[in-house]
Amino acid sequence: MYPILLELGPITIFTYGLLVATGFFTAIVLAAKQGEKEGMDPQVIMDLCFYILLSAIIGARVLYVIVEYKYFVESPLDIFKVWKGGLVFYGGLVLAIAVAMWMAKKKSLPIWKTADIIAPSIAIGQAIGRWGCLFAGCCYGAQTDLPWGITFSDPKSLAPLNVALHPTQIYLSLNAILIFGTLVWMRKRKAFDGQIFCMYGILYSIGRFIIEYFRNDDRGYAVEGMLSTSQFIGIFTVLISIFMFFRLKKSSSITPQKA
Repeated sequence: MYPILLELGPITIFTYGLLVATGFFTAIVLAAKQGEKEGMDPQVIMDLCFYILLSAIIGARVLYVIVEYKYFVESPLDIFKVWKGGLVFYGGLVLAIAVAMWMAKKKSLPIWKTADIIAPSIAIGQAIGRWGCLFAGCCYGAQTDLPWGITFSDPKSLAPLNVALHPTQIYLSLNAILIFGTLVWMRKRKAFDGQIFCMYGILYSIGRFIIEYFRNDDRGYAVEGMLSTSQFIGIFTVLISIFMFFRLKKSSSITPQKA
């Protein structure tokens, strides 16, 4: 693939960084438009998304550095080279949720309604950003003989060269597109606030858990040889999402009793 899109003297444009930025931008614009449709100030939604963006990048990078700590002990300055790849989504998700809840409370926004507005945007942002992973060669798959296997040849790629690999980056992108379509379909059919966000947590965790078995990049294991770090976190994410789904559904069905 093409890790570097363009080089102009001292200026280097990395394909990974450009596509991840495009994904974030698309997500913010869609969230703001949806917020406006639902009677919320689009500027407030954009401000919220900006803080979510920063916290997501920081959280995703921190978890990646933790997982790959051996490498960064030897090359500490590489911690800041985010444009070359190296983000763990769950790390970004955890920190982004915490910051989003704090900001929503500060701005007096309905937390779960706001979460429902943003959830589909997260999915489409991922769908675009994963193509950045493909071009950079990160998050690569295991060797395969399947006809859709991808072979990397660029020496600057992060993936093994000249061998057919599962295109796990495309798997992850398609998974995100399917989730986006499902969540958009659910918008006019949801029964309670928080339903769409919880479904995002459930669907993403299941899809990511399955796709992890086709990956072969060094991403750390919570249980050596059995569960990757992302799979381990995903188990808790799906359980919490299911718990919150039924809790919010139950709360929405409780109506005040007349005196």
